[in-house]
Amino acid sequence: MVKLVKFKFKPLVVTPPIIFVGFATLAMVAMMRDDPDALPSARIGQPAPEIDIAPLGEKAIFDDNVLRQDGIKLVNFWASWCTPCRVEHPNLMMLADEGFPIYGINYKEPNASDALRFLNDLGDPYAAVGTDITGRDTALDWGVYGIPETYVIDDDGTILLRIAGPVTQRVLDQQIRPAIAAARANQGP
Repeated sequence: MVKLVKFKFKPLVVTPPIIFVGFATLAMVAMMRDDPDALPSARIGQPAPEIDIAPLGEKAIFDDNVLRQDGIKLVNFWASWCTPCRVEHPNLMMLADEGFPIYGINYKEPNASDALRFLNDLGDPYAAVGTDITGRDTALDWGVYGIPETYVIDDDGTILLRIAGPVTQRVLDQQIRPAIAAARANQGP
C-alpha cells in the first residue's frame, strides 16, 4: 500500500530563490543593453530645452540663442558640492584649452560664493555660466537625473549626446570626441 505524504508549503524556503531569480533576470537584461551604464534620454535628437538661468556673480551668462549658433558645444550641469564634478573638471579645462566652447549651469548651489570659489580655485572652463538655484528652472526641463551631466549640442541646438556622470578621459575618448567628429563631418564644407 502506498502512503501519501502531505506537502506543506513553506514560503520562507521558496521565497529567497524566487527573489534571486528575479534579480538575476534584471541583471541579465541590464547587461544586454549596448551600454549598461548609460541612462536613457528622451532628449537625444531633440532641440535643447529653453535656458532659464540666473547670473552667477559677474560671470558672463548665456541664453538659448547661444545654443543655436554655429559650432558644436557642450552644456555642463555642475556644483561645487559635487565630488564627481571635481573629478571631471581637469577634462573640461582641457577641452576649453583646446578652444571647445563649454557652457556651465551651476545646479542647486545654496551659496553662489561657493560656486565662484570652485571656479577660482580649479579654473573656469566655461565660455559663459549661469545658475539654476532650485534645479527646477532649467535642469528639470533638460531631464537632469543628477550631476554632473553634460550634453553635446550641434549647430542648430539639437542634443546629440548626454553624459550622466563625470566626463572622464575614457568618456572623452569613447563618447564625446567621436560625437563631435561625427557632428563636424555632418556639417559639410
